Amino acid sequence: MLKKKLIINQKPTEVIANPKTPLVNVLREQLLLTGTKIGCGQGQCGCCSVLMDGKVVRSCVTKMDKVSDMADITTIEGIAHEDGPHPLQSSWMKHGAAQCGYCSPGFIVSAKGLLDQNDNPSREEVRDWFQKHRNACRCTGYKPIVDAVIEAAKVVRGEEAASDLEYKLPDDGVIWGGEIPRPSALAKANGTCDYGADSSLKLPPDALSLALVQAEVSHANILAIDTSEAEAMPGVQKVVTAKDVKGKNRITGLITFPDNKGDGWDRPILCEEKVFQYGDALAIVCADTRDQALAAAEKVKVELEELPAYMSAPEAMAEDAMEIHPGTPNIYYEQNLAKGEDTAPIFDNAANVIEGDFYVGRQPHMPMEPDVGFAYQDGDGKLHIHSKSIGLHLHQAMIAPGIGVELEDLIMVQSMAGGTFGYKFSPTMEALLGVACLATGKPVSLLYSYRQQMTYTGKRSPFFMKVRFASDENGKLLAMESDWSVDHGPYSEFGDLLTLRGAQFIGAGYDIPAIRGKGRTVCTNHAWGSAFRGYGAPQSEFASEVLMDELAEKLGQDPLELRYQNVYRKGSTTPTGQEPEVYSLPEMVDKLRPKYQDALKNAKENSTEDVKRGVGVSIGIYGCGLDGPDASEAWAELMPDNTVTIYSCWEDHGQGADAGVLGTAHQALRPLNLAPEQINLVMNDTSRAPNSGPAGGSRSQVMTGKAIQVACEKLLEAMAKPEGGYRSYEEMQKAGLEVKITGQWTAPATNCDENGQGSPFSVYMYGIFMAEVAVETATGKTTVEKMTLVADVGKINNKLVVDGQIYGGLAQGIGLALTEDFEDIKKHSTLMGAGLPYIKDIPDDMEIIYVETPRKDGPFGAAGVGELPLTSPHASISNAIYNACGARIKRLPARPEKVLAAMPK
Repeated sequence: MLKKKLIINQKPTEVIANPKTPLVNVLREQLLLTGTKIGCGQGQCGCCSVLMDGKVVRSCVTKMDKVSDMADITTIEGIAHEDGPHPLQSSWMKHGAAQCGYCSPGFIVSAKGLLDQNDNPSREEVRDWFQKHRNACRCTGYKPIVDAVIEAAKVVRGEEAASDLEYKLPDDGVIWGGEIPRPSALAKANGTCDYGADSSLKLPPDALSLALVQAEVSHANILAIDTSEAEAMPGVQKVVTAKDVKGKNRITGLITFPDNKGDGWDRPILCEEKVFQYGDALAIVCADTRDQALAAAEKVKVELEELPAYMSAPEAMAEDAMEIHPGTPNIYYEQNLAKGEDTAPIFDNAANVIEGDFYVGRQPHMPMEPDVGFAYQDGDGKLHIHSKSIGLHLHQAMIAPGIGVELEDLIMVQSMAGGTFGYKFSPTMEALLGVACLATGKPVSLLYSYRQQMTYTGKRSPFFMKVRFASDENGKLLAMESDWSVDHGPYSEFGDLLTLRGAQFIGAGYDIPAIRGKGRTVCTNHAWGSAFRGYGAPQSEFASEVLMDELAEKLGQDPLELRYQNVYRKGSTTPTGQEPEVYSLPEMVDKLRPKYQDALKNAKENSTEDVKRGVGVSIGIYGCGLDGPDASEAWAELMPDNTVTIYSCWEDHGQGADAGVLGTAHQALRPLNLAPEQINLVMNDTSRAPNSGPAGGSRSQVMTGKAIQVACEKLLEAMAKPEGGYRSYEEMQKAGLEVKITGQWTAPATNCDENGQGSPFSVYMYGIFMAEVAVETATGKTTVEKMTLVADVGKINNKLVVDGQIYGGLAQGIGLALTEDFEDIKKHSTLMGAGLPYIKDIPDDMEIIYVETPRKDGPFGAAGVGELPLTSPHASISNAIYNACGARIKRLPARPEKVLAAMPK
């Protein structure tokens, strides 16, 4: 041990620590300064950034023996002024720079280090600073962060007053459509917002830390698990294996498609007979400290018989491939698509036929916060599980039978989540926490390392696609044929639904009278497939959007004008035969056209032999909701102080659920003239709020928003006085009227039939992407210089939040297009190895053009937004690469060597 005197946030502090303990652990665990976060733990994300003697350091890789005596250390807790937030913190709120907020303390501290040296930085200097210090963000697309630093600098220089950064309620009192900061913004900016690992530090002293024993092969029979040596290790209370699980030891995929050949019970909580993928959990060590648990996990002996590992859909579909789940074929679900007349004669007689093979791969989610959770039992014996779940009631049903508790005895609570982007639509550690808590009878917590985050959480499921278009001599689409195989990893949950997305979104956006297709879900031994922003659309629409460019080239037409000719208009139907609810795509093309023509001109003028520039476009479509008659529930209650409380389980990935609830409820309650702070939010606890459904498929603003609107309108009806005006709480009580009202909403939609025909969503989102790229001809390296999106997401609830969703989605689309992958488990198991885009990989120039077409089935005309910006930006980038240098990339990511090889020689 060593003793050091330090200056922490201007206060002398003495600490005693292990010399090799990282500074971040001392700050968090010994000094309880939990505003500093641990992300990757490898110095690659900057979430742990602090100032030490005026310099930005990553405290996760700064060991205590490298910290000098009397070092002057500033954490996020020391940034604020005595009279209020630092201008950076206020500006962070104003510009929506904190979405999930997990990276915000590190960015703000880093930005202070910049402004202390240079109080008048250019935008490029801000970007260079964050690139140098490896401050990474997965939510914002970085643009709002730069905006925040630039305006904060004006206050630091005295050119603006601090009050200029404060939100001011409009004179009419309406916040709908405005830019009010989300309710959680201040806590995220000042470091007081507790995430899962922060809350775990506040568990009782007898709480146990968990460590997993995991498989390091992808497919094997389990011959023996010996826990005896681990159980004798210091601090170990119990090593839990499959035999200790009180329930079915399975997570159910809740199979609802009758043609699915699996039963949905294929995913073990703790493997007892087989390993199905790398990282599968075999045992849980429960110990007094995390270090003790991790040490003991190394002592568990596992004897395996390794089996052939099928790491892609084609491998698992081969005739000689063994069944990964004995008794269930590797191809366990097939989806047909049949719209209109038979396509074969059309293709035989069409003036133009174009076809291609396409692949979109295993994109990793890469949130800044690794997976984390804790569990305990209350005095009534009910089991409480806190996690990053974005489907609380859904996960209740998926894990209760497996861990052996009744549904009513399982309470699910969402901790503040440092980003999920969809992977938490599936349970990850929830069942493990429940099993360990029940087996030990003590509170337990589990925190994944970032390697565990990468190797043992779900990934985007790869699609292997073959698509054909037939058109007349003028380019009018006549028919489409498609074939797609979905590599869904070893576990079936939501795999059939994902395959249906191919039927719904290959060719989406275009009036195609005749379609035939077939897709299949394939079980493999690679990373299990979980939801990821766009859920099926980025794979599906990549194929049809690149093929549209190829058709335009064959016809000698402009790619944007070919799209304009074929987009939905009155009389058009979607690939599922549904009439779109709005027909805004022609107007959207009209808005993009002059910018597109200017971009083409600029690309041509600014291309050289060394750097070729190009422009590409694509159309993106996505539905809002779970398929068919999706439903949601929310409650509204008039409180004794005449404020209103809204109860919902509108889970938050970081997308702004709190802002969504507040904006929707405030608009619905306008007759009461409530200030925003008079609307209270009770969210994301199954014991306190109703089943609003999971936060996926861009459904929450539409489905839960409508439920909130209904609840508020019913409350207003109950409060209305016959003579006009509204009753107070006291008057409601005297009149014997109910003050807590339930609001429910069910979408007027129908499920798709066996041929993929139906009206699965009553509200859609529409987008047209334009990418401007530069390609180095010597290396193939592609840089995206600008992204433009014309977006119709209905009426906008909160522009600050919606802008942020779009910037972040575009950034993830750039990553999907150029760098992101999780194919090689060892190579791709870090943020940098998997291709995370840093700030200089994302253009500062991102433009959003809104077309706000009201949706009759959305609250106050709103649609969703989260999925739209990742539907097909990568296709526009691939098309731009071809436009620049002639390299046609049909298999992502478009790494430099791939682009270089595809260039015409």
